[in-house]
Amino acid sequence: MNRELLVHLPIVVAVADKRGFAAAAQALGMSASAVSHAVRVVEDQLGEPLFARTTRSVALTEAGQRFLAGIAPALDDISQTVEHLSAARGEVSGVLKLNASAVASQMALPALFARLAIAHPRLTVEVHNNDALVDIVAEGFDAGIRLGEAVQQDMVTVRLTPPFKAIVVASPDYLARCGAPARVADLAAHNCIGFRLLAAGSLYDWELRDAGETVTVRTTGSAVITDATFARELALAGVGVAYIFEPLVREELRSGQLQQLLPEAAFEEPGLFLYFPRRASMAPKLRAFIDVARSLAA
Repeated sequence: MNRELLVHLPIVVAVADKRGFAAAAQALGMSASAVSHAVRVVEDQLGEPLFARTTRSVALTEAGQRFLAGIAPALDDISQTVEHLSAARGEVSGVLKLNASAVASQMALPALFARLAIAHPRLTVEVHNNDALVDIVAEGFDAGIRLGEAVQQDMVTVRLTPPFKAIVVASPDYLARCGAPARVADLAAHNCIGFRLLAAGSLYDWELRDAGETVTVRTTGSAVITDATFARELALAGVGVAYIFEPLVREELRSGQLQQLLPEAAFEEPGLFLYFPRRASMAPKLRAFIDVARSLAA
């Protein structure tokens, strides 16, 4: 086989994975023209186009799909072999791709990243924030991070955080203007900051405890957001009442910038978990990530 063709195969995979030449070029640290040239070399060698190109999109042709299905597993095997050999020398390298919700990343990853950068400087962790649940295997991710209740039963899980509570908060300024709710039903009379689930398109109902039972509360208000952490900023600004994970506002509660409302109604979440499919052998980069996560949790 033409050796030049072998060099260009990972570039073809990157274009398919990123669904575009510019995105693949950015991920590979190459120019878009160099990526385009590499794909053209492979297509010329095969005598068939691998990608259907338009001004707005890039998609695999039928021949491209067959070609990728044939080469991707082999390239993965090569990558795994290199990683295992490096790990045997005490070095962990490569790119670990994670899929996580934005709020999960903020809560679980900063300390982990800091420790990983010291322990494994040649390992790159690439995080894709997506609040929708995705098939991490089909989408090419090594692992995902979600609330424990959202993880599929057939996945291996590793706890990243202890359980925490979803709580109701507001600023002293808002409470001075509007008063504090005395019971869950009183939230109907307050300006509540809504959260829309982009994947489902629906507003998220608040889960709370009321008289010893779990209840879902449909709220209304002047603000609806799609980034859960933005609720903290709106609450701090005195916009209204926010429903948020307690670790995200711990400092603001301690300083008095926010006040917890209806503490008896707080809903306990199971915590955040790393999850990944069960395999016969685990990639060293994932093993390194898990080891650091467990050391932080100890």
